[in-house]
Amino acid sequence: MPKIVITNLQSKTIQSDGEKESLLNILLKKTDWMHACGGKGKCTTCKARVLEGAKNFTPYTPVEKQYLEQDKLQKDERLACQVALKGDVVLEVPKESQLPHLSYD
Repeated sequence: MPKIVITNLQSKTIQSDGEKESLLNILLKKTDWMHACGGKGKCTTCKARVLEGAKNFTPYTPVEKQYLEQDKLQKDERLACQVALKGDVVLEVPKESQLPHLSYD
């Protein structure tokens, strides 16, 4: 069961129940996470910056590739609604995706 650590949310650790679930669905069970379009890949508000474990994500989806080409997504970022886990990862919430009611380091 993959483990997610979110460094700038007081190193919050979340254990995943399954590998087929999107990162966004896993996160939303344990914390609030920005997702303006409802997790449909229509925006980039759910992005997560990957600090460790990039190889433990599923490959880039066509939606993510499109945002990469448009410079709306950086190489070290993934869309939480589009990606699933294959192993442990360490993430941070990018400044532009931080929610005002949560305290970030």
